[in-house]
Amino acid sequence: MASSIQLVVLVLAYIQALQLSSCMGCKEEERQALLTFKQSLQDPGNRLSSWVGDHCCQWQGVGCDNGTGHIIELDLHNPYAFNIYESSPYNRRSLRGEIDPSLLQLKHLQYLDLSMNNFEGISVPEFISSLENLRHLNLSNAGFGGTIPHSLGNLTNLRFLSLFLHLDPRYFLLPELSIDNFQWLSHLRSLEHLDLRKVNLREADDWLQVMNTLPSLSELRLSSCRLNDIPTLAFVNFTSLTVLDLALNSFNSTIPSWLFNISRLVHLDLGSNQFRGQIPDLFGKVASLELLDLSSNEYINGELPVTLGSLCKLRSLDLSKNNISGDILEFIESSSGCIEDSLQLLDLSGNRLRGYLPNALGRFQNLKLVGLGFNLFTGPIPSSLGGLSSLQVLHLSGNKLSGNVPESLGQLSELVELRIASNMLQGSLSEAHFSKLTKLEFLFLSNNSLALNFRVGWVPPFQLKYIHLGSCQVGPLFPSWLRTQKGVVRLDMSNASISDHMPDWFWESSPHISYLDLSDNQIKGKMPRSLKFKALSEIVLKSNLFEGPLPHFSSNVIYLDLSNNFFSGPIHPRVHKMLPRLQLLSLSSNLINGSIPLSLCKIYTLIALDLSKNQLSGQLPHCMWESSEFAALDFSNNNLSGVIPSSMGSLVSLESLHLGNNSLSGELPLSLQNCTELVTLDLGGNGFSGRIPPWIGESMSHLVILRLRSNMFSGGIPSELSHLTSLQVLDLGQNNLSGTIPNSFNNFSAMATDSKVLKPIINSIGLYKERLLAVAKGMELEYSTTLSLLTSMDLSSNNLSGGIPEGLMSLFGLRMLNVSKNHLSGRIPKKIGSLRLLESLDFSNNMLVGPIPTSMSALTSLSHLNLSYNNLSGRIPSGNQLQTLDDRSIYVGNRDLCGPPLTENCPGDEPAAKGPELGGGGGDGEEDEDGFDMFWLYISMGLGFAVGFWSFLGILLVKKSWRHSYFLFFDTMKDKFFVAIVLMFRRLKMERD
Repeated sequence: MASSIQLVVLVLAYIQALQLSSCMGCKEEERQALLTFKQSLQDPGNRLSSWVGDHCCQWQGVGCDNGTGHIIELDLHNPYAFNIYESSPYNRRSLRGEIDPSLLQLKHLQYLDLSMNNFEGISVPEFISSLENLRHLNLSNAGFGGTIPHSLGNLTNLRFLSLFLHLDPRYFLLPELSIDNFQWLSHLRSLEHLDLRKVNLREADDWLQVMNTLPSLSELRLSSCRLNDIPTLAFVNFTSLTVLDLALNSFNSTIPSWLFNISRLVHLDLGSNQFRGQIPDLFGKVASLELLDLSSNEYINGELPVTLGSLCKLRSLDLSKNNISGDILEFIESSSGCIEDSLQLLDLSGNRLRGYLPNALGRFQNLKLVGLGFNLFTGPIPSSLGGLSSLQVLHLSGNKLSGNVPESLGQLSELVELRIASNMLQGSLSEAHFSKLTKLEFLFLSNNSLALNFRVGWVPPFQLKYIHLGSCQVGPLFPSWLRTQKGVVRLDMSNASISDHMPDWFWESSPHISYLDLSDNQIKGKMPRSLKFKALSEIVLKSNLFEGPLPHFSSNVIYLDLSNNFFSGPIHPRVHKMLPRLQLLSLSSNLINGSIPLSLCKIYTLIALDLSKNQLSGQLPHCMWESSEFAALDFSNNNLSGVIPSSMGSLVSLESLHLGNNSLSGELPLSLQNCTELVTLDLGGNGFSGRIPPWIGESMSHLVILRLRSNMFSGGIPSELSHLTSLQVLDLGQNNLSGTIPNSFNNFSAMATDSKVLKPIINSIGLYKERLLAVAKGMELEYSTTLSLLTSMDLSSNNLSGGIPEGLMSLFGLRMLNVSKNHLSGRIPKKIGSLRLLESLDFSNNMLVGPIPTSMSALTSLSHLNLSYNNLSGRIPSGNQLQTLDDRSIYVGNRDLCGPPLTENCPGDEPAAKGPELGGGGGDGEEDEDGFDMFWLYISMGLGFAVGFWSFLGILLVKKSWRHSYFLFFDTMKDKFFVAIVLMFRRLKMERD
């Protein structure tokens, strides 16, 4: 008992002695230095509130030597994670202000950490280089700016130096740090850890030579430093290096061979560069490698080196987003048993790998991530994957996998993400496929032929955050199991064969949902008057059967697409208060009526607004639009009237303007010329009058589509339109235009090239899709997805005169050309055959003369042709595609045309009136011999006919059944022929009328 009491007394005495030593050891000059330093700082979070009293070694962030009492550690890093928002805990707790030189009094300081604060762009203090005992210096992500001082090279005892930035200053308004050369760093011979991520090293071309002089360096991180060149090294001196991170730079070379001489290398990250060539087999020499990241180097090609399979310590292999090809079977099957035990991450997604997925993948028992998506894999998903008991992420999307999904995947009890979307999978998914997936949060099944076959009332074992079931067969009933999912953030059930009423419980089941896409189904019913999804920011419900008034959505909504439904009633007059953050609003193809509310002009975030194909009336809103980024406006196909207000010219960022098919009138306001970014201008189907303004061609240089058809424009076509070199669609049809077709139209260079690519006409508007009504092949068609491939010129139904300019024949990319129903004269240009991409050509109802050029037979893509009602003459060309265009109506109304498909023969086509003159003069011996042979040919043909005719007639006389059938056949043919003649004459009469 006494010994226990003595032990307790000794412990208490020791603790008291330590406290006394600590209190006694706080040096007054050092305490005063800290207080002076504190006064220079701004501390909005009051983190330094403990810096009072005499015992400075007990202050927050201060550490002292227990023997001497000197301050050796100052750790003032912000404990909160970086966050750019001003109201975040990080910003509220960040130290700011100046760094006072009083810290020089801390002559024994070994550890200084000011990271994760915000010193708002001040330079790294020069005086820090005088703290000669420093071993650890961390100034990372602290808001310092400017050039890092070379004097830091005086800190010869430094072992740890970090100046990394959390965000790239190129993309965020943050101070930038830079280094112009590294000579000063060569003095830090004891340096073990160097982190300069996102520091600008573009001018420091000596970086590698200097790093090679640091024999103690074990960790080097230079990612996103704007490095362009990775030099060669004759000798590798940094043999202690274990971590090398050079990701997110611009290296453009093969992978340097000196890397394979770093014998202790554990972590190598060369991702997101521009390395090229094959992955060297020499990687197999670096036996210590645990992590290898060569991802996002699009010029890395060749096949997977099998030597990687011999790296027994490799835990993470990321070769995603390259150009690697070949079959992975050899790589998987040749891998040694040790890598099968060590490998935890295998990401080969985004390459050109092909073949079947090998069953041998099931041998890698410790895999946590398998990324094989977006390759060219075919065949089934191997059932052996269900044996990977540690698997957390399975990514097989974007391949050509087929067959059924194996039920064994339902045994992956650790699985968090299952991505098998965009394949050719089929069959049913049952509850067995998910039986043990208790940790599943991300489910991506879209774009397969899969049917979800769950019993009503099934309660899944998981709680999903992301659900993507687009183009799977989920319906016809709305899935009741969704009611159990309380944490859903994104839900995509588009085109899912649902033809059910929307259940009331759905609108209250997932309060955290931010993205909802139920488009392209047949979901019925009315939506609640007010939705309670407070986090919902993107709503896509287009192409369903929803009806009733428009609901009130949360103020967080950014994208709202309710198009192609049966919503009715007016738009709320205070929509700017309800949806203040709205960027895209599409209500097209509904039954919405009333006027366009002026409050739409007050949504300053608006980028795209589509109210087309409704029953809106009244005038266009006359207001100053507050959005500075407004890019697309579509009010077409309504009952709008009046003029275009001049205020619409304030939309200087507008790229697409559709006002077609309304009852608008007047002249185009001069203010529209301020819309210099316009790509599409569609004003067709209105009552606009006056001349086509020349400033369209002078100010709107980006125009790709100009549609002014079906108006009352008059006067000549302004030659200034030929300045629109990007123009692909020009539609001026059905106006009162006169004069000639400008010769300068051959300047439409976008119509002169056939190198069109399938891409959006407008790229900057997110979910918005440009579309256009165009007359093609005699019909009015709506183009959307393929709009970028359309090249068309329609000048039909005007009063144009003169000839067809030869310059139009240089527009080699034209697919549709229509100048019908004018007063054009002259000949069809001989070089019409140079427009080899033409699919539709209409020159009808003009006064064209002369022959049809023979070059027209070279138009191998032509499927619609109309040359009717002109004064064309001569033989109709034949051959190639013209052989299939055999409708006589193509050429009707040209009385001097002849040849097929018309019935009129051309001169010289009549059969010869006289037979050959036997023995006539003027020929040589061969001609006489040919005539003799032809004489006996005719004799034999006559005898053959006589024998055949009398034989057939004899059979009819003898066999009664044949005789009845023969005459019945001729009676039937006579009736059919008579009906055909009557119909033909009636059709010709209607066409003439």
